[in-house]
Amino acid sequence: MTLNLATIVRSSARKYPTRPAIHVGEATMDHATLHARAQRFAGALAKLGIARGEHVALMLPNVPHFPIAYFGAHYAANPVVPLNVLLMADEIAYHLEDSAAAALVVWEGFYEQARAGFDRIAGCRQLIVVKADPKDTSAPEGAVSFAAALAEAEPVLELPDTMPDDTAVILYTSGTTGRAKGAELTHFNLFYNAEYMATKLLPLGPDDVALATLPLFHSFGQTAVQNALLGRGGALVLLPRFDPQSAFTLLAKHRVTLFAGVPTMYFAMLHFADAANYDVSALRYCVSGGAAMPVEVMGAFDAKYGVNILEGYGLSETSPVASFSVLDRPKKPGSIGLPIDGVEFRLVDERGAVITEPLVPGEIEIKGHNVMKGYWRKPEATAESIRGGWFKTGDVAHVDADGFYFIVDRKKDMIIRGGFNVYPREIEEILYAHAAVAEAAVIGIPDPLHGEEVKAVVALKPGAMATPDEIVAWCKERVAAYKYPRSVEIIASLPKGPTGKILKRELKR
Repeated sequence: MTLNLATIVRSSARKYPTRPAIHVGEATMDHATLHARAQRFAGALAKLGIARGEHVALMLPNVPHFPIAYFGAHYAANPVVPLNVLLMADEIAYHLEDSAAAALVVWEGFYEQARAGFDRIAGCRQLIVVKADPKDTSAPEGAVSFAAALAEAEPVLELPDTMPDDTAVILYTSGTTGRAKGAELTHFNLFYNAEYMATKLLPLGPDDVALATLPLFHSFGQTAVQNALLGRGGALVLLPRFDPQSAFTLLAKHRVTLFAGVPTMYFAMLHFADAANYDVSALRYCVSGGAAMPVEVMGAFDAKYGVNILEGYGLSETSPVASFSVLDRPKKPGSIGLPIDGVEFRLVDERGAVITEPLVPGEIEIKGHNVMKGYWRKPEATAESIRGGWFKTGDVAHVDADGFYFIVDRKKDMIIRGGFNVYPREIEEILYAHAAVAEAAVIGIPDPLHGEEVKAVVALKPGAMATPDEIVAWCKERVAAYKYPRSVEIIASLPKGPTGKILKRELKR
């Protein structure tokens, strides 16, 4: 049996050709047009000499060209390598060389760094530049215009006979330790993950509209927003850069029914002063992932906007959805829900023994249809991460008697203070319950006496006042003596990655 991820746009183009697929600014593109342009991009790749099986890197923000190039590459049987648009020249060169990319498609706003990286890699032969003005077919010397390439190409009309276990996408992990690794995800990994999201977790259809502000180059945005919505004939409202006012404006204007975000986005929307001026009553589903959602924030957001945030969990290596809260069972705040159908979780201790008792923390290991083939060209790293079919996540959790999992923390973020394990998330939950705290992160810092000491870094809500000593006292009253932060630093805002996830590694530096 063959399978190709571009089935997603072909199917919706046949069923819902004239229904909106993409809204951006004042423009709208229907499903038939999106599909036709993807087919034409496949033809452009062939005309540019990109052979079947060669990799195509995309360095694009949330613009229509991302799904066009993404599905167009699949129509040409070219695995896609989505790149973070904030990468610098050295990082771009590394990703292009490591992934063996034959072409790079880049948004004009990132051209300078992309060109500098591209020029260092002889194997990457084509640099394709996307202009904001669709009528602009010019390109810098040595590069190709995306618009011109589409206009001059013959469309590829038939899907290639790729197999379910063929590599569809190489997603690079964040690389918090050492160089980033490329997770090889198959057509089946990604197709089934999106299909499950859109049919079992959140029943979606052609009337649904999602605000696509999670980066589409990230696994969460790709699967839970782009692939899930387009596969059911729904529409994406593209917001390349999140800010709460723009988000509320688009939620109201397009009657958005699905919002997927990371916790920092929910923080910003919860505290947005003018929220009452926007009608968001069409919103049916809110999902959170990418980082742990503080219970206090979830409860306050649900109450304020009359929604029910469903929290999920996964990694780039798991396509990404591995577990989720479900609509037909009561939500347990703080839980990442239940493993999705066909996916198994188990918890293991530091010796690798499986934990069978409830409420005992251990590292999550995952087995199932969503687990990657492995890390691209890194067999040793693959063998270390996947043993006997079980993928080692590096995340610590416990499970309750009902089978609901609760993340305790990242294994590598755990603080060992005087021989006692301190899980930052537990302390962060206490910090978020403080009336003045808007954002919080807890990290371990070197300490000559205890090995590591607990430190909190917080940002306060607008107009709020609190001193470090007051926040230390707040925590001291609520957790065991070895857990509370001995120091608190107050800063304007916490550093964040492209998805809005707080970057603890930056704080540790």
